[in-house]
Amino acid sequence: MSDKETTLAQIEAATREGDLSPSAAENIRRWLNEPYFEEYVAHVTDHVAVGKWRELDDAFWTIIPFGTGGRRGKMYPIGTNAINDRTIGESAQGLADFVKDRLTGKPLRCAIAYDTRHRSRHFAELCAQIMVAAGFTVYFLDGYRSTPELSFAVRYKECSCGIMITASHNPPSDNAVKIYGPTGGQLLPPYDKQCIDRMQSVTWIRHVSFQQAVSEGKVVYCQEEVDRAFLDAVMQQNVEGPRAIKILYSPLHGVGASAVCPVLERAGFSDVEVFGPHANADPDFTNVPNHSANPENAVVFDIIIDRARETGAELIMATDPDADRLGIAVPATGDPAGAWVTLTGNQLGSLLVDFALGELQRAGTLTPEHYVVKTLVTTELIRRVADHYGATTVGDLLVGFKYIGGVMDERGIDKFVLGLEESYGYLAGGHARDKDAAVASLLTATMAARCKAEGATLTGRLDDLYRRHGCHTEGQFSVMMPGEQGMEDMNRLMARLREAPPEQLAGLRVAQYRDYAANRRVLTGGESSPLEGPTGDMIFFDFDQAGNHVAVRPSGTEPKVKFYLFACDPPEPTTANLPAVKAAQRDRLAAFERDLREYAGV
Repeated sequence: MSDKETTLAQIEAATREGDLSPSAAENIRRWLNEPYFEEYVAHVTDHVAVGKWRELDDAFWTIIPFGTGGRRGKMYPIGTNAINDRTIGESAQGLADFVKDRLTGKPLRCAIAYDTRHRSRHFAELCAQIMVAAGFTVYFLDGYRSTPELSFAVRYKECSCGIMITASHNPPSDNAVKIYGPTGGQLLPPYDKQCIDRMQSVTWIRHVSFQQAVSEGKVVYCQEEVDRAFLDAVMQQNVEGPRAIKILYSPLHGVGASAVCPVLERAGFSDVEVFGPHANADPDFTNVPNHSANPENAVVFDIIIDRARETGAELIMATDPDADRLGIAVPATGDPAGAWVTLTGNQLGSLLVDFALGELQRAGTLTPEHYVVKTLVTTELIRRVADHYGATTVGDLLVGFKYIGGVMDERGIDKFVLGLEESYGYLAGGHARDKDAAVASLLTATMAARCKAEGATLTGRLDDLYRRHGCHTEGQFSVMMPGEQGMEDMNRLMARLREAPPEQLAGLRVAQYRDYAANRRVLTGGESSPLEGPTGDMIFFDFDQAGNHVAVRPSGTEPKVKFYLFACDPPEPTTANLPAVKAAQRDRLAAFERDLREYAGV
C-alpha cells in the first residue's frame, strides 16, 4: 500500500469512528488528490499520520465563508476553513477572474493595504503577486494603513478593485481579506455572490515574484502620495471652532496613529497624547484586556481612563486595529478627576448627527434633501434627530457598511451628511465608501471642544436629545456557535424563531415580527403581509409598546448569533424624570436578554 493509500485509509477509519466529519473528510481527500493542492499534501499527510483529527476537522469541515465583506477566520497553514495561503490565494485569484470577466477596455488596477496583524504583510504580498500575474497593476500601501484609506485609494487611483488584509477587531489568531469594488465600497448583491462563485471555482493559482513585479513597475509603492491625498480629503470635513481640549488617543496596537493623529494635528488639536501602552504595532494586542482590541468593549478603556485622570484629559478616543471604528469615553460631569462613561455607538452616532445637522443649519445651507444613512439595527433616535432638522433618513439597510456606501452612490454625495452603524462605524464626506475612524475622530473632537467652550458636556447634550425626542437605550449580546455543530444550532435557532416565535419578552407582548429573509410581516395570530425592505437573514420582534424591539441575526463575520435590544419611551415621561426612565430601560434590556437566553437555551 502506498503512502497516499495509507493516508486515505486512515481518513476513512477516522470518519467511521467519528473523529472526522464526513464534510471534513471529503475536503481533505480533495486536497490529497487534486494536483493544484500538491504543495499542501505533505502537511496534510503529517497531520493524519499523528492523528491530529480535531485540528483537521476544524480546518476542513467547511469552506470558509465570504461574510459581510470578505473571508475572515482563524489562521492555520492548511484547511478550507482557515485563513492561509490557499484560501487567501483563492480569494485574490477569484477577484481577479471576476473583475476581468466584467471589465473590458479599461486598465486593470488593484489597490492593496494591510494592518498590524500576524502575516498581514505576507498575505498582502501574496495578493499582489496574484493580481500582477492576472494582468493588474497593483498600487501597494507599504506600511500599516487603515481600511478607510484603502477604500479611498481605490477611488483615488481609479482602481477596478481593492484588497485589505485585516481581521478588524477579531482575536489575534485571526486574519482576513476584505474585497472592494471600483467605488471603494465592498461588493453589493448580486456582484458579491458572483465574485464568491469565482473564488470557489478557483483551481490553479498563478503568481509572480513580488520583487520582480516591483522592479518592472507592476507593483507601485504609493503610500506617501495616498497618505497626503487621504489627509486632504478627510480635512474637507473640518469644521472651524474651538480647539482647546485635551485628548488621550489609543490605537489599540493597530494602525490608527497613521490616520487619526495627522488629521487631528492638521485640524489644530495640539494637545493630543497617544496612549503609550497601546501605541506600538502589536499583533497580539498585548496590553488590551483579553487581547480583544475592540472599542465596543468598555473594558478596553479602563487603563486609559486611569491615565486620563492622571493627566487631566477631557476626551478619550480609541480606534480598532484597522481604524475604521471609533469609541470614546468622557468625564460624566466634565471633571476628568471624577467618574467617566463610555458612549455606545448609537449614542455617539446620535450626537454626531445632531452636531452635523446643527452645523448645516447654523450655516444656512440645510435642506430637506440632506440625508443620513443608518442600518436597521442602529438606533431610531438618529431618525428622530434628523426629522427635527427636517432632513431625510435612509434607515432600512441590512448590517454592513457596504449598504451605506451603496446608498451614497445611488443618491450622490452632494447632500450626504453621515453614514452610521451601531457597531461604532461612521463616515462623513465622499472620500471613502467604508466607515472611517479618522473623519469620525475629527468630528468628535470638534464637537467635544465646542461643548466645552459652551460650558456643556457630551453627556448633557445626549440627555437633551432624550428629553426632546424620547429616551432610547440599546444593548446587544452574542452567542458563539463555532464549528459544524454550531452552524446546525444557529440554523435551528433561526428556524424556531420563525416557526414558534416568543409571544412576550420582558413582560411586553410581541405585536408582530418582521422576517427579512422571507420579506414578510407576521402579526400576532398568524396573519402575514409583504414586508418592504432588504432581504437577509434577520428577524425583528416589535412589541405593543411602540419603539421597543429586539432583533436577531447570524453574524456575517464570526460564528455567532447577535441579539439587538431596543428600549424607548416618549418625551413626556422622559422629560419628567430622565434618571428613572433610564433605569427602567436598563432593567427592560436585562429582562429582554434573560428571556431571549431562556428561549434560545443559551
